[in-house]
Amino acid sequence: MWKAIFYKEWIKTRWYFVLALLLTLGFAGYCLLRMNRVIVFQGPAHLWEVMLSRDVIFIDLLQYIPLLVGILMAIVQFVPEMHHKCLKLTLHLPYPALRMVMTMLLSGLALLVFCFVSNFLLMGIYLQQVLAPEMTKHILMTALPWYLAGLTGYLLVSWVCLEPAWKRRVINLAISVFVLKIFYMSSTPEAYNSFIPWLFMYTVMATSLSWLSVLRFKIGKQD
Repeated sequence: MWKAIFYKEWIKTRWYFVLALLLTLGFAGYCLLRMNRVIVFQGPAHLWEVMLSRDVIFIDLLQYIPLLVGILMAIVQFVPEMHHKCLKLTLHLPYPALRMVMTMLLSGLALLVFCFVSNFLLMGIYLQQVLAPEMTKHILMTALPWYLAGLTGYLLVSWVCLEPAWKRRVINLAISVFVLKIFYMSSTPEAYNSFIPWLFMYTVMATSLSWLSVLRFKIGKQD
């Protein structure tokens, strides 16, 4: 049954997944081209000097892209489910409801993780060729909270979309905004290094929120 659920979610999100993959890789590639332009016109030494003296990481354009991609993934996946009242039918399938919801979330997370890992591989492969390992790590660790925000944003917006009552959706959305602000409280490179385990924890904890909305849906809560 879980394979059928994965396939159903894939049918809903496959075109958005392709767009998200191209978008994230496109922005990551553009950031790397900016770095390459500095190297071509002024040499690697100037790139190193700018990064060390000004703490510039050249990938600032990526900051909100993973979050946007994660939010849109949740909307694409769950808004049609609620609008066409498909969730009620889905929950009546001969499969445990909790496992059903977790499988749906896992399918979206898997696609996002694929996009984000592809970004890290692209950046890591290029940066290792032009920078010292310490500087490569500096850039990637700075970007890691942004990609965690993308996963958390997906889970939080899924929670909002699956909520059957509009008043509670507004409350859930407000909570989600405050949670996501935690990922963007500092723009200083590597400012979140010691806090990354907590960000992982927030991401993991967010997976349970959608089940609360589904429980409310099952007992008939609505405006």
